[in-house]
Amino acid sequence: MADPAPALRTLIVDDEPLAIERMEVICRRLPQLELVGAASNGAEALALAARLQPDLLLLDMTMPEGDGLSVARTLAERPRPPAIVFVTAHDHYAVEAFDLDAVDYVLKPVEAERLERAVERAFSRTRRQAEPSSPWLEELWIPHRSELVRIAADEVGRIDAERDYVRLHVAGEDGWRSFLLLQTIAGLEERLDPAKFIRIHRSTILRKDRIQRLRHDGLGVWVVELDDGETLRIGRTYLPRVKAMAGR
Repeated sequence: MADPAPALRTLIVDDEPLAIERMEVICRRLPQLELVGAASNGAEALALAARLQPDLLLLDMTMPEGDGLSVARTLAERPRPPAIVFVTAHDHYAVEAFDLDAVDYVLKPVEAERLERAVERAFSRTRRQAEPSSPWLEELWIPHRSELVRIAADEVGRIDAERDYVRLHVAGEDGWRSFLLLQTIAGLEERLDPAKFIRIHRSTILRKDRIQRLRHDGLGVWVVELDDGETLRIGRTYLPRVKAMAGR
C-alpha cells in the first residue's frame, strides 16, 4: 500500500485577526493540513513564504503592504510556488484569480464546509503534481449571481462571443445552462485544448464531440449540425480547419 501523502504546510494570510483565528480553528480539524504560520499583510506573507516554504496559502485579497493578487503573482515566479486559495469578502476578483490558476476562491464569511472543500481540492492538486500537467485550461471560475461557480472545461459545449464577454453553454442534469464570463473569445480560444475545441466562426467555439455532420447549403455556405439538431454557420475564415477536422 502506498504511503499517505504528507499534510500540506499551510500559511494563513489575512489582515483581520478574527478571520485568522476562525481559519485556524477550521484548519486544525483537517488532517490534510499542517499550519506553519500566519501573516497579516502582503510583505509579511512573502517573507514568511520564503522562510517556511509552505505548500498552500489561504490568502486574503485586500491587505496593506501588498494585496493578495500581488502576493500570488510574486509567488508564482518562484521555483516552487505554493497552491493558492483566495479567501475574500469580494466576488469581483474572480477573473484575476482564474488567470493566476488559483485552486479555489472562498467568500467570507468563511463556512467550515466550504473551506474544507477548497482544502481537498488543494490536496488533490498536490497529489497530481507528479503526473504530466496539461498546458490547456481545465476549469473556469464563473461569477454567477451571488456566488462563484467552478466549471470543468470539458463541461462546456459551446462558447459565443458577446462583445468583451463570452457566453458559456454548460451541460447540466436539466439541460444546458449559460454563464457570462469577462473574457474575449480569442483569449479563451488560446487556452482551450485544440484536440477538444474548434472555432467555427469569429463568434463561436464548439466542443468537437458535439459536431455530428457538416453540410453544404449552397452558395458556398457550410454549416455544422450539432448533437441536438441545431445548425450553425461556419465562417469562411474557419472553414478550412473545420474541414481538416473531418479529414477533408
